[in-house]
Amino acid sequence: MSEPSSSSKRRGRLLRTGAALVVLLAVAGYLVVQYVTGGTGPGCKVVSADGGAASYEFTPEQAVNAATIAAVGTNRGLPERAVTIALATALQESGLRNIQHGDRDSLGLFQQRPSQGWGTPKEIMDPAYAAGMFYEHLAKVPDYQRLPLTVAAQRVQRSGFPEAYAKHEPDATLLAAALTGRAAATLTCQGRPGTARTTGPDAVRAALVRDFGRDAVEEAGAEVGGAATPTPSPSAASPSAASPGTGSGSDSGSGTGDRTVTLPVPARGGADGRDALERGWQLAHWAVANASALHIERVAYAGREWTAGVTDGQWHATDAKNGDGSAGAAGAVRITTGG
Repeated sequence: MSEPSSSSKRRGRLLRTGAALVVLLAVAGYLVVQYVTGGTGPGCKVVSADGGAASYEFTPEQAVNAATIAAVGTNRGLPERAVTIALATALQESGLRNIQHGDRDSLGLFQQRPSQGWGTPKEIMDPAYAAGMFYEHLAKVPDYQRLPLTVAAQRVQRSGFPEAYAKHEPDATLLAAALTGRAAATLTCQGRPGTARTTGPDAVRAALVRDFGRDAVEEAGAEVGGAATPTPSPSAASPSAASPGTGSGSDSGSGTGDRTVTLPVPARGGADGRDALERGWQLAHWAVANASALHIERVAYAGREWTAGVTDGQWHATDAKNGDGSAGAAGAVRITTGG
């Protein structure tokens, strides 16, 4: 058999080089898109509060949904264990994604079925509603806090794979500790704002009402730029209402004051009786989890500050002044938006 000619070898090398270049360009393009848009890959991380090695990385989309699930649970006065069970269930059922498909007519974060009385398709696709329905059923399970997680989840879900929930318990435990505020400064996100469809203080306040309820937001006495903000309109309680406002909360371009939402933390934590510091850290972690969705640039609380886009993405101690020039204090959470 004759050996290939030199021209054939050159053509072969060129083809291989060209193919490699195409692959590299495709990868580079993908990475650019992920960076600009906030991506679908891990952009958030939660770690153990005790300094252990346990951690969980997840996406901005998952972070928003997890924060909603936690907010709905604590707003109902439910314990951290209930939030852990709910998060583990959503991790198994949907990967913490609000999906519009599933087995038969299953939908949403918890794969609830309209035909089984969980609500209309539109209701089930509302994460706050879906989480509320899960908790409503979980609260009816006798001694659910003492049951193994997989048993408690199965009593609600009636899944064909009841043991599957258990594998998500470690990650759900980390998330619940952070998103209920028990574990301080343990949740971080890169905060890339490319996918933000709603921005500004009004959008932040509407999202707070959506997840925590109007009473919780009014109790906190949210302020924008140092002035108390008006109560949101009734339509602000729905996810579709989370849109930029034109009132006192909009960015007028006069500095960060007009772009900052201040949430005073009541000395006793709130009507649910939770510790004040925990309540503050829940609000602060909620803001970080929503950073990409709401174009949040900075969150400051209890002498610590998180800033979007910082390489390490960690919470850093602040001096007497927060990064936005305001006095650092444990009594308020300050959320600065990008517009």
